[in-house]
Amino acid sequence: MLNLKFIQDNPELVVEKLNRKNFDASEIVGQIIDLYRQKNKLQNQADEAKAEMNKISKEIGQLFREGKTEEANTAKERTSQLKENIRKVDEQFGGIETRVNELLVQLPNLPHESVPEGKGEEDNEVVTSKGELPKMADDVLPHWELAQKYNLIDFELGVKLTGAGFPVYRGKGSQLQRALINFFLDEARKAGYEEVQPPLVVNEASGFGTGQLPDKEGQMYHITGDNLYLIPTAEVPVTNIYRDVILDAKNLPYKNTAYSACFRREAGSYGKDVRGLNRLHQFDKVEVVQIAHPDKSYEVLDEMVKHVASLVEKLELPYRVLRLCGGDISFTAALTYDFEVYSAAQKKWLEVSSVSNFESFQANRLKLRFREEGVRKPQLAHTLNGSALALPRIVAALLENNQTPEGIKIPKVLVPYCGFERID
Repeated sequence: MLNLKFIQDNPELVVEKLNRKNFDASEIVGQIIDLYRQKNKLQNQADEAKAEMNKISKEIGQLFREGKTEEANTAKERTSQLKENIRKVDEQFGGIETRVNELLVQLPNLPHESVPEGKGEEDNEVVTSKGELPKMADDVLPHWELAQKYNLIDFELGVKLTGAGFPVYRGKGSQLQRALINFFLDEARKAGYEEVQPPLVVNEASGFGTGQLPDKEGQMYHITGDNLYLIPTAEVPVTNIYRDVILDAKNLPYKNTAYSACFRREAGSYGKDVRGLNRLHQFDKVEVVQIAHPDKSYEVLDEMVKHVASLVEKLELPYRVLRLCGGDISFTAALTYDFEVYSAAQKKWLEVSSVSNFESFQANRLKLRFREEGVRKPQLAHTLNGSALALPRIVAALLENNQTPEGIKIPKVLVPYCGFERID
Protein backbone atom coordinates (compact mmCIF):
# COMPACT_ATOMS: atom_id res chain seq x y z
CA MET A 1 0.00 0.00 0.00
CA LEU A 2 1.32 3.43 -0.91
CA ASN A 3 2.27 5.84 1.87
CA LEU A 4 -0.60 8.25 2.45
CA LYS A 5 1.62 11.24 3.26
CA PHE A 6 3.61 10.64 0.07
CA ILE A 7 0.37 10.75 -1.94
CA GLN A 8 -0.72 13.96 -0.20
CA ASP A 9 2.66 15.61 -0.80
CA ASN A 10 3.16 14.31 -4.37
CA PRO A 11 -0.24 13.71 -6.05
CA GLU A 12 0.95 14.62 -9.56
CA LEU A 13 4.03 12.38 -9.26
CA VAL A 14 1.92 9.41 -8.13
CA VAL A 15 -0.43 9.80 -11.09
CA GLU A 16 2.51 10.17 -13.49
CA LYS A 17 4.33 7.09 -12.18
CA LEU A 18 1.23 4.90 -12.21
CA ASN A 19 0.60 5.88 -15.81
CA ARG A 20 3.67 3.74 -16.56
CA LYS A 21 1.71 0.79 -15.20
CA ASN A 22 -1.13 1.81 -17.52
CA PHE A 23 -3.16 2.70 -14.46
CA ASP A 24 -5.07 5.99 -14.39
CA ALA A 25 -4.86 7.05 -10.74
CA SER A 26 -6.03 10.63 -11.21
CA GLU A 27 -9.58 10.09 -9.96
CA ILE A 28 -8.57 8.00 -6.91
CA VAL A 29 -5.76 10.36 -5.94
CA GLY A 30 -8.09 13.32 -6.36
CA GLN A 31 -10.67 11.71 -4.09
CA ILE A 32 -8.04 10.97 -1.43
CA ILE A 33 -6.82 14.59 -1.47
CA ASP A 34 -10.42 15.90 -1.22
CA LEU A 35 -11.23 13.56 1.66
CA TYR A 36 -8.21 14.74 3.60
CA ARG A 37 -9.14 18.35 3.00
CA GLN A 38 -12.49 17.48 4.58
CA LYS A 39 -10.71 15.73 7.43
CA ASN A 40 -8.45 18.72 8.07
CA LYS A 41 -11.50 21.01 8.14
CA LEU A 42 -13.24 18.69 10.60
CA GLN A 43 -10.07 18.48 12.69
CA ASN A 44 -10.04 22.27 13.00
CA GLN A 45 -13.69 22.21 14.09
CA ALA A 46 -12.96 19.50 16.66
CA ASP A 47 -9.91 21.36 18.00
CA GLU A 48 -11.92 24.57 18.35
CA ALA A 49 -14.74 22.71 20.12
CA LYS A 50 -12.32 21.01 22.53
CA ALA A 51 -10.59 24.30 23.31
CA GLU A 52 -13.93 26.00 23.99
CA MET A 53 -15.08 23.05 26.11
CA ASN A 54 -11.90 23.14 28.22
CA LYS A 55 -12.31 26.88 28.74
CA ILE A 56 -15.97 26.55 29.76
CA SER A 57 -15.22 23.63 32.09
CA LYS A 58 -12.78 25.80 34.02
CA GLU A 59 -15.36 28.59 34.24
CA ILE A 60 -18.22 26.41 35.51
CA GLY A 61 -16.70 25.81 38.93
CA GLN A 62 -15.99 29.51 39.38
CA LEU A 63 -19.56 30.41 38.40
CA PHE A 64 -20.99 28.01 40.98
CA ARG A 65 -18.66 29.41 43.66
CA GLU A 66 -19.85 32.91 42.83
CA GLY A 67 -23.49 31.80 43.13
CA LYS A 68 -24.19 32.28 39.45
CA THR A 69 -26.08 28.99 39.17
CA GLU A 70 -28.12 29.87 36.08
CA GLU A 71 -25.01 30.91 34.13
CA ALA A 72 -23.20 27.78 35.30
CA ASN A 73 -26.03 25.53 34.09
CA THR A 74 -26.11 27.34 30.74
CA ALA A 75 -22.37 26.72 30.45
CA LYS A 76 -22.91 23.02 31.26
CA GLU A 77 -25.51 22.81 28.49
CA ARG A 78 -22.99 24.34 26.11
CA THR A 79 -20.34 21.72 27.04
CA SER A 80 -22.90 18.97 26.38
CA GLN A 81 -23.58 20.45 22.95
CA LEU A 82 -19.83 20.67 22.24
CA LYS A 83 -19.35 17.02 23.28
CA GLU A 84 -22.11 16.00 20.87
CA ASN A 85 -20.46 18.03 18.09
CA ILE A 86 -17.12 16.33 18.78
CA ARG A 87 -18.82 12.91 18.74
CA LYS A 88 -20.34 13.66 15.33
CA VAL A 89 -16.94 14.80 14.03
CA ASP A 90 -15.38 11.54 15.27
CA GLU A 91 -18.04 9.59 13.36
CA GLN A 92 -17.25 11.57 10.23
CA PHE A 93 -13.55 10.93 10.83
CA GLY A 94 -14.23 7.21 10.90
CA GLY A 95 -16.16 7.37 7.65
CA ILE A 96 -13.38 9.32 5.96
CA GLU A 97 -10.70 6.89 7.19
CA THR A 98 -12.71 3.93 5.92
CA ARG A 99 -13.22 5.53 2.51
CA VAL A 100 -9.54 6.54 2.24
CA ASN A 101 -8.46 2.97 2.99
CA GLU A 102 -10.90 1.65 0.38
CA LEU A 103 -9.28 3.96 -2.17
CA LEU A 104 -5.70 3.28 -1.08
CA VAL A 105 -5.96 -0.48 -1.64
CA GLN A 106 -6.96 0.17 -5.25
CA LEU A 107 -3.65 1.91 -6.03
CA PRO A 108 -0.81 -0.27 -7.36
CA ASN A 109 2.77 0.10 -6.22
CA LEU A 110 4.83 2.77 -7.96
CA PRO A 111 7.18 1.31 -10.58
CA HIS A 112 10.94 1.75 -10.21
CA GLU A 113 12.49 4.27 -12.56
CA SER A 114 14.14 1.47 -14.56
CA VAL A 115 10.80 -0.17 -15.49
CA PRO A 116 10.37 0.21 -19.26
CA GLU A 117 7.18 1.56 -20.72
CA GLY A 118 4.90 -0.90 -22.45
CA LYS A 119 1.45 -2.45 -22.53
CA GLY A 120 2.17 -6.17 -22.26
CA GLU A 121 4.68 -9.01 -22.35
CA GLU A 122 5.73 -8.15 -25.90
CA ASP A 123 7.25 -4.94 -24.50
CA ASN A 124 9.38 -6.61 -21.81
CA GLU A 125 13.09 -5.95 -22.07
CA VAL A 126 15.56 -8.85 -22.44
CA VAL A 127 18.52 -8.04 -20.19
CA THR A 128 20.39 -11.37 -20.28
CA SER A 129 20.39 -14.44 -22.50
CA LYS A 130 22.62 -17.45 -21.79
CA GLY A 131 23.09 -20.94 -23.18
CA GLU A 132 22.76 -22.34 -26.68
CA LEU A 133 19.33 -23.33 -27.86
CA PRO A 134 19.20 -27.13 -28.31
CA LYS A 135 19.25 -28.47 -31.85
CA MET A 136 16.63 -31.16 -31.99
CA ALA A 137 15.22 -33.45 -34.66
CA ASP A 138 11.92 -32.56 -36.28
CA ASP A 139 10.13 -35.46 -34.57
CA VAL A 140 10.89 -34.45 -30.97
CA LEU A 141 7.97 -34.88 -28.61
CA PRO A 142 6.38 -32.26 -26.37
CA HIS A 143 6.56 -32.99 -22.66
CA TRP A 144 2.93 -34.14 -22.38
CA GLU A 145 3.63 -36.93 -24.90
CA LEU A 146 6.93 -37.79 -23.19
CA ALA A 147 5.11 -37.95 -19.86
CA GLN A 148 2.66 -40.47 -21.32
CA LYS A 149 5.37 -42.47 -23.13
CA TYR A 150 7.47 -42.94 -19.98
CA ASN A 151 4.54 -43.04 -17.51
CA LEU A 152 5.73 -39.92 -15.66
CA ILE A 153 2.60 -37.79 -15.40
CA ASP A 154 -1.03 -38.82 -15.75
CA PHE A 155 -3.09 -35.81 -16.78
CA GLU A 156 -6.31 -37.78 -17.37
CA LEU A 157 -6.19 -39.36 -13.91
CA GLY A 158 -5.83 -35.86 -12.46
CA VAL A 159 -9.01 -34.86 -14.30
CA LYS A 160 -10.79 -37.89 -12.83
CA LEU A 161 -9.65 -37.16 -9.28
CA THR A 162 -10.08 -33.39 -9.30
CA GLY A 163 -10.28 -31.66 -12.68
CA ALA A 164 -8.10 -30.17 -15.40
CA GLY A 165 -4.90 -28.59 -14.12
CA PHE A 166 -4.31 -31.10 -11.30
CA PRO A 167 -1.88 -33.71 -12.72
CA VAL A 168 -0.80 -36.92 -11.00
CA TYR A 169 2.96 -37.56 -11.01
CA ARG A 170 4.04 -41.20 -11.08
CA GLY A 171 7.20 -43.28 -10.76
CA LYS A 172 10.25 -41.43 -12.01
CA GLY A 173 8.08 -38.39 -12.63
CA SER A 174 7.43 -38.19 -8.88
CA GLN A 175 11.10 -38.82 -8.13
CA LEU A 176 12.14 -36.03 -10.50
CA GLN A 177 9.75 -33.64 -8.76
CA ARG A 178 11.14 -34.52 -5.34
CA ALA A 179 14.71 -34.28 -6.62
CA LEU A 180 14.15 -30.76 -7.93
CA ILE A 181 12.51 -29.63 -4.69
CA ASN A 182 15.38 -30.94 -2.57
CA PHE A 183 17.98 -29.49 -4.93
CA PHE A 184 16.38 -26.04 -4.85
CA LEU A 185 16.04 -26.10 -1.05
CA ASP A 186 19.64 -27.22 -0.57
CA GLU A 187 20.90 -24.46 -2.85
CA ALA A 188 18.86 -21.88 -0.95
CA ARG A 189 20.22 -23.14 2.36
CA LYS A 190 23.77 -22.83 1.03
CA ALA A 191 22.95 -19.23 0.03
CA GLY A 192 22.01 -18.40 3.63
CA TYR A 193 18.24 -18.83 3.55
CA GLU A 194 16.51 -20.38 6.57
CA GLU A 195 14.03 -23.04 5.50
CA VAL A 196 10.48 -22.85 6.83
CA GLN A 197 7.48 -25.08 6.17
CA PRO A 198 4.42 -22.80 6.12
CA PRO A 199 0.69 -23.60 6.08
CA LEU A 200 -0.94 -24.02 2.68
CA VAL A 201 -3.95 -21.92 3.75
CA VAL A 202 -3.91 -18.38 5.08
CA ASN A 203 -6.37 -15.98 6.65
CA GLU A 204 -7.66 -12.75 5.16
CA ALA A 205 -5.11 -10.58 6.99
CA SER A 206 -2.24 -12.53 5.41
CA GLY A 207 -3.73 -12.27 1.93
CA PHE A 208 -4.18 -8.53 2.40
CA GLY A 209 -0.67 -8.08 3.79
CA THR A 210 1.10 -9.28 0.64
CA GLY A 211 -1.41 -7.73 -1.74
CA GLN A 212 -3.32 -10.79 -2.99
CA LEU A 213 -6.48 -9.42 -1.37
CA PRO A 214 -8.69 -7.79 -2.44
CA ASP A 215 -8.54 -10.46 -5.17
CA LYS A 216 -9.33 -8.43 -8.28
CA GLU A 217 -8.65 -11.23 -10.78
CA GLY A 218 -10.30 -14.15 -9.00
CA GLN A 219 -7.04 -16.10 -8.81
CA MET A 220 -7.33 -17.42 -5.24
CA TYR A 221 -9.26 -20.46 -4.06
CA HIS A 222 -11.51 -19.37 -1.17
CA ILE A 223 -12.58 -21.76 1.60
CA THR A 224 -15.86 -19.99 2.28
CA GLY A 225 -16.87 -21.88 5.43
CA ASP A 226 -13.78 -20.76 7.31
CA ASN A 227 -12.93 -17.63 5.29
CA LEU A 228 -9.47 -18.99 4.50
CA TYR A 229 -7.54 -19.00 1.22
CA LEU A 230 -5.35 -21.62 -0.46
CA ILE A 231 -1.97 -20.01 -1.04
CA PRO A 232 -1.04 -19.00 -4.62
CA THR A 233 2.63 -18.99 -3.56
CA ALA A 234 4.67 -19.53 -0.39
CA GLU A 235 5.47 -15.80 -0.58
CA VAL A 236 2.18 -15.15 1.22
CA PRO A 237 2.67 -17.11 4.47
CA VAL A 238 6.46 -16.61 4.58
CA THR A 239 6.33 -12.82 4.20
CA ASN A 240 3.50 -12.69 6.74
CA ILE A 241 5.80 -14.22 9.34
CA TYR A 242 6.96 -10.62 9.75
CA ARG A 243 3.50 -8.99 9.87
CA ASP A 244 3.11 -6.56 12.81
CA VAL A 245 6.78 -6.97 13.73
CA ILE A 246 9.53 -4.44 14.46
CA LEU A 247 12.91 -5.91 13.46
CA ASP A 248 16.37 -4.94 14.58
CA ALA A 249 18.18 -3.16 11.73
CA LYS A 250 21.47 -4.87 12.51
CA ASN A 251 19.92 -8.27 11.69
CA LEU A 252 18.72 -7.27 8.21
CA PRO A 253 18.32 -8.86 5.75
CA TYR A 254 16.12 -11.73 6.97
CA LYS A 255 16.20 -14.62 4.49
CA ASN A 256 13.71 -17.49 4.25
CA THR A 257 13.01 -20.24 1.78
CA ALA A 258 10.05 -22.58 1.60
CA TYR A 259 8.72 -25.37 -0.54
CA SER A 260 4.97 -25.48 -0.99
CA ALA A 261 2.21 -26.59 -3.25
CA CYS A 262 0.62 -23.52 -4.88
CA PHE A 263 -2.99 -23.08 -5.95
CA ARG A 264 -4.25 -20.69 -8.63
CA ARG A 265 -7.62 -20.65 -10.31
CA GLU A 266 -6.11 -19.11 -13.48
CA ALA A 267 -9.61 -18.20 -14.69
CA GLY A 268 -9.99 -18.11 -18.45
CA SER A 269 -6.83 -20.10 -19.21
CA TYR A 270 -7.56 -22.32 -22.20
CA GLY A 271 -6.00 -23.32 -25.52
CA LYS A 272 -2.85 -24.89 -26.91
CA ASP A 273 -0.51 -22.60 -24.95
CA VAL A 274 -1.65 -24.09 -21.65
CA ARG A 275 -1.33 -27.79 -22.52
CA GLY A 276 0.42 -30.21 -20.22
CA LEU A 277 2.43 -28.47 -17.50
CA ASN A 278 2.36 -25.03 -19.09
CA ARG A 279 -0.38 -23.78 -16.77
CA LEU A 280 -1.79 -25.62 -13.78
CA HIS A 281 -4.19 -24.99 -10.94
CA GLN A 282 -1.90 -26.82 -8.50
CA PHE A 283 1.88 -26.89 -8.80
CA ASP A 284 5.03 -27.10 -6.69
CA LYS A 285 7.44 -24.25 -6.11
CA VAL A 286 10.39 -23.30 -3.93
CA GLU A 287 10.27 -19.64 -2.92
CA VAL A 288 12.94 -17.32 -1.54
CA VAL A 289 11.96 -14.24 0.50
CA GLN A 290 14.07 -11.44 1.93
CA ILE A 291 13.26 -8.58 4.29
CA ALA A 292 15.82 -5.87 3.56
CA HIS A 293 16.93 -2.39 4.56
CA PRO A 294 15.57 0.19 2.08
CA ASP A 295 19.10 1.37 1.31
CA LYS A 296 20.16 -2.18 0.36
CA SER A 297 17.08 -3.68 -1.28
CA TYR A 298 18.22 -3.29 -4.89
CA GLU A 299 21.55 -4.91 -4.04
CA VAL A 300 19.50 -7.73 -2.50
CA LEU A 301 17.40 -7.94 -5.68
CA ASP A 302 20.56 -8.36 -7.78
CA GLU A 303 21.76 -11.07 -5.39
CA MET A 304 18.46 -12.94 -5.72
CA VAL A 305 18.57 -12.72 -9.51
CA LYS A 306 22.07 -14.23 -9.47
CA HIS A 307 20.86 -17.02 -7.20
CA VAL A 308 18.05 -17.98 -9.58
CA ALA A 309 20.42 -17.78 -12.56
CA SER A 310 22.79 -20.20 -10.84
CA LEU A 311 19.99 -22.75 -10.46
CA VAL A 312 19.01 -22.64 -14.13
CA GLU A 313 22.65 -22.85 -15.21
CA LYS A 314 23.26 -25.91 -13.01
CA LEU A 315 20.27 -27.55 -14.67
CA GLU A 316 21.99 -26.87 -18.04
CA LEU A 317 18.98 -25.06 -19.47
CA PRO A 318 19.25 -22.13 -21.89
CA TYR A 319 17.55 -19.13 -20.33
CA ARG A 320 16.93 -15.44 -20.59
CA VAL A 321 16.11 -12.74 -18.06
CA LEU A 322 13.53 -10.05 -18.79
CA ARG A 323 12.84 -6.77 -17.05
CA LEU A 324 9.06 -6.48 -17.04
CA CYS A 325 7.49 -3.39 -18.57
CA GLY A 326 4.92 -1.22 -16.83
CA GLY A 327 2.00 -3.02 -18.44
CA ASP A 328 3.16 -6.50 -17.41
CA ILE A 329 4.52 -5.90 -13.91
CA SER A 330 2.31 -6.98 -11.01
CA PHE A 331 0.08 -4.78 -8.87
CA THR A 332 2.44 -5.02 -5.88
CA ALA A 333 5.91 -4.96 -7.49
CA ALA A 334 8.18 -1.98 -8.04
CA LEU A 335 10.59 -3.94 -10.27
CA THR A 336 10.42 -7.53 -11.53
CA TYR A 337 12.80 -9.77 -13.45
CA ASP A 338 11.31 -12.84 -15.13
CA PHE A 339 13.34 -15.93 -15.98
CA GLU A 340 12.39 -17.96 -19.02
CA VAL A 341 13.83 -21.28 -20.19
CA TYR A 342 13.68 -22.52 -23.75
CA SER A 343 11.37 -25.41 -24.65
CA ALA A 344 12.85 -27.36 -27.55
CA ALA A 345 9.73 -29.25 -28.62
CA GLN A 346 7.34 -26.32 -28.23
CA LYS A 347 9.92 -23.92 -29.70
CA LYS A 348 9.13 -21.15 -27.22
CA TRP A 349 10.25 -19.58 -23.98
CA LEU A 350 8.57 -20.66 -20.75
CA GLU A 351 8.49 -18.48 -17.63
CA VAL A 352 9.92 -20.31 -14.61
CA SER A 353 10.60 -17.52 -12.11
CA SER A 354 9.73 -13.97 -11.16
CA VAL A 355 12.05 -12.07 -8.82
CA SER A 356 10.62 -8.83 -7.45
CA ASN A 357 11.32 -5.91 -5.16
CA PHE A 358 8.14 -4.57 -3.59
CA GLU A 359 9.98 -1.80 -1.74
CA SER A 360 7.76 -0.68 1.19
CA PHE A 361 4.42 -1.47 -0.53
CA GLN A 362 3.82 -4.81 1.22
CA ALA A 363 5.55 -3.65 4.41
CA ASN A 364 3.08 -0.78 4.75
CA ARG A 365 0.18 -3.25 4.58
CA LEU A 366 1.97 -5.67 6.91
CA LYS A 367 3.09 -2.99 9.39
CA LEU A 368 6.52 -4.54 8.97
CA ARG A 369 9.14 -2.18 10.34
CA PHE A 370 12.70 -2.06 11.65
CA ARG A 371 14.45 0.16 14.14
CA GLU A 372 17.90 1.67 13.70
CA GLU A 373 20.09 1.99 16.78
CA GLY A 374 19.71 5.48 18.21
CA VAL A 375 16.64 6.25 16.05
CA ARG A 376 13.40 6.37 17.98
CA LYS A 377 10.87 5.99 15.17
CA PRO A 378 10.74 2.63 13.32
CA GLN A 379 10.94 2.65 9.51
CA LEU A 380 9.19 0.48 6.92
CA ALA A 381 11.33 -2.38 5.62
CA HIS A 382 11.52 -3.51 1.99
CA THR A 383 10.25 -6.95 0.97
CA LEU A 384 11.51 -9.09 -1.92
CA ASN A 385 10.70 -12.55 -3.20
CA GLY A 386 11.45 -14.88 -6.06
CA SER A 387 10.63 -18.32 -7.44
CA ALA A 388 13.67 -20.52 -7.01
CA LEU A 389 12.17 -22.28 -8.83
CA ALA A 390 8.64 -23.13 -10.03
CA LEU A 391 8.66 -26.77 -11.07
CA PRO A 392 6.13 -27.38 -13.88
CA ARG A 393 7.84 -25.56 -16.74
CA ILE A 394 11.29 -26.56 -15.49
CA VAL A 395 10.16 -30.19 -15.73
CA ALA A 396 8.68 -29.52 -19.18
CA ALA A 397 11.94 -28.05 -20.47
CA LEU A 398 14.09 -30.78 -18.88
CA LEU A 399 12.00 -33.52 -20.50
CA GLU A 400 11.85 -31.88 -23.91
CA ASN A 401 15.44 -30.62 -24.16
CA ASN A 402 17.06 -33.83 -22.88
CA GLN A 403 15.16 -36.42 -24.89
CA THR A 404 17.27 -38.88 -26.86
CA PRO A 405 16.55 -42.15 -28.72
CA GLU A 406 17.74 -43.97 -25.56
CA GLY A 407 15.57 -41.99 -23.16
CA ILE A 408 15.63 -38.71 -21.24
CA LYS A 409 18.98 -37.67 -19.76
CA ILE A 410 19.01 -36.26 -16.23
CA PRO A 411 21.26 -33.23 -15.60
CA LYS A 412 24.37 -34.21 -13.62
CA VAL A 413 23.47 -31.99 -10.67
CA LEU A 414 20.20 -33.90 -10.18
CA VAL A 415 21.54 -37.44 -10.44
CA PRO A 416 22.46 -37.68 -6.71
CA TYR A 417 18.95 -36.51 -5.87
CA CYS A 418 17.12 -38.74 -8.39
CA GLY A 419 19.17 -41.88 -8.01
CA PHE A 420 19.12 -42.45 -11.78
CA GLU A 421 20.86 -40.92 -14.81
CA ARG A 422 18.19 -41.53 -17.42
CA ILE A 423 14.48 -42.06 -17.79
CA ASP A 424 13.86 -44.97 -20.15
